[in-house]
Amino acid sequence: MLHKTFGHTTFSVSALGFGAGHLGDDVLTDQEAHDLLERALGLGITFFDTARSYGRSEQRLGAFLPPHRDDVVLSTKVGTGVPDQPDWSAAAVRLGVEESLRTLRTDVIDVVFLHSCPLAILEKGEAIDALLACVDAGKIRVAGYSGDNEALAWAAASNAFGALQTSVNIADQNSLHEILPDAAHRGIGVVAKRPLANAPWRYAERPTGTYGETYWDRINQMGLEPQADDWPGTAVRFSAFAPGVSTMVMGTSNAAHLEEAAAAVARGPLPETELHRWEKAFTRHAQEWAGED
Repeated sequence: MLHKTFGHTTFSVSALGFGAGHLGDDVLTDQEAHDLLERALGLGITFFDTARSYGRSEQRLGAFLPPHRDDVVLSTKVGTGVPDQPDWSAAAVRLGVEESLRTLRTDVIDVVFLHSCPLAILEKGEAIDALLACVDAGKIRVAGYSGDNEALAWAAASNAFGALQTSVNIADQNSLHEILPDAAHRGIGVVAKRPLANAPWRYAERPTGTYGETYWDRINQMGLEPQADDWPGTAVRFSAFAPGVSTMVMGTSNAAHLEEAAAAVARGPLPETELHRWEKAFTRHAQEWAGED
C-alpha cells in the first residue's frame, strides 16, 4: 500500500483510507464490522475516518482499534448533535470531542473535522476557537474542516486548519482545481471523500433519493467511458492520485470492494491522456457544477 505524508504533520497515511460510515449500520453484525476492519488493516490501510453522526461507527471502531492504535491515523467529525447544546456552539464542539474520545477509547484523536459547518458559523469563530482549544489541551492533534464550495475555500485560506476533507472524484472536481492547489502550498493534509461518486455507472436509469443522482447526471453529460481501467478502478485512481490529496476514504461494508480499491491503487496513477480526458470533460461544466457537500 502506498503511503503519503499528511500535510505538514508527521503522519504517514495510506493512499486508500477507510470511510467508516457503513460501520454505523445495524445491518452489519459486530463480528462483521470487526472482520471488515481486520481486512482493512490487512490491506495496509492506516487511515480510518468516522463521525459522531455515523450511528454505531465510533463505538465499533472503539471496540476494535485499541490494540492497533499506534498503527493508524484516526479521524472523526464533530459540531452537532450534542444534547442540550446549540449546534456549532463552543460547548457542542468541546463535548463532541470529549464524547468521541470516550467512545473511540483513545487518549487523543489524530484529526477532528468540523462537519459541514456553514460559512457564517465559521466566520463567527466560536466553533473554530473551541476546536483549537482541544488541540491546545492535547485532546486532538490536528484541527480540520469537512465540506465544499465557499465554506471550504474560506477554511482553506483561514490558517486555522491543518486538514480538509472534500469531495474529489471524476464527476466532482471543483475542489481539486479551485482549492487544493493552494491547500497543498499551505501544507494542509487533504482527505478526498466520495471517490466513487456513488458509482453512478451501476444504474441504467437515473437513481433517486441520493446525492448519487447528481453524479449520474454529470457522468451522462460528460459522455465518457473509461479507457485505461474499469469504472471503479478509474474512479479510485483518479481520486487517490489527485494532486494535493493525502488519502481518499472508501466507504463500504464489503471487504471485496476494499480489496478491489487497494488493487487499483497498486496499479498507480491513471495515464496522463486518460486523466486529461476526465478533466477536460468536467471543465466544460465547471461553472455550473459545484461541489457536492
